[in-house]
Amino acid sequence: MKQYIVDAFTNKPFAGNPAAVCVMDKWPSEESMMKLAMENNLSETAFIVKEEQGYHLRWFTPGTEVELCGHATLASSFVILNYYEPDSDIVRFQTLSGVLTVKRKGNLYEMDFPTFDLKEIPVTDAMESAFGVRPVKAVLGLDLICVFDSEEQVRKMEPDQIKLMQIEGRIQNATAKGTDVDCISRSFCPKLSIAEDPVCGAAHVQIADYWIKELHKNPIDAYQASKRGGYLHCEKREEGRMVISGEAVLVAISDLAVELE
Repeated sequence: MKQYIVDAFTNKPFAGNPAAVCVMDKWPSEESMMKLAMENNLSETAFIVKEEQGYHLRWFTPGTEVELCGHATLASSFVILNYYEPDSDIVRFQTLSGVLTVKRKGNLYEMDFPTFDLKEIPVTDAMESAFGVRPVKAVLGLDLICVFDSEEQVRKMEPDQIKLMQIEGRIQNATAKGTDVDCISRSFCPKLSIAEDPVCGAAHVQIADYWIKELHKNPIDAYQASKRGGYLHCEKREEGRMVISGEAVLVAISDLAVELE
């Protein structure tokens, strides 16, 4: 079985967010997929099987299976559209979040995601303790989004110093208004055994939704300010959908020396 390593939300290798992509003839056990994800030790390993109604896509972190992942979807579409269906410019994936459609438009891969209800919640001392800086606002959707006064505060956060908040299953996102782009963000995932997700497409479904409303601007350009860094183009569409677009680059193709049971 071949495994592809693709850097997502970037046009140069060793930047953006790396994902492993495995295209298989049939499903191995969840235990085997979990073990490979742990072995890869990337924020996501994507597993794809072609079925009658298209491709079925699942995502695993080193700690668990997740219901939505943007960068590994981008990486998966890059692999399918360049190595399996090069004459096509569209691919559909059946996932835990429903059918996700990805279109290739030039160098960009345009992903159509569902949005989530966002509600403002009180800023707490636990949030300040977790990030080391007190947020000015907190919003809860699929994940927790903490809004800060300045881009500098977000950029200076250190993953090893981010503490785990007792909000079950939530990724902890920090965001602020940007200078060269519309917004700056960081995404910390201690509950998923990931100190920091370098560039998180799923988080930006919510982050972009917040800033589109706050800035009264659509679409917006976002930058995730991890050490690797990556750019996302975000546009809210009708019927509660968010389109997240980005580039991708291949880093490696390998053959697994073991069979997944």
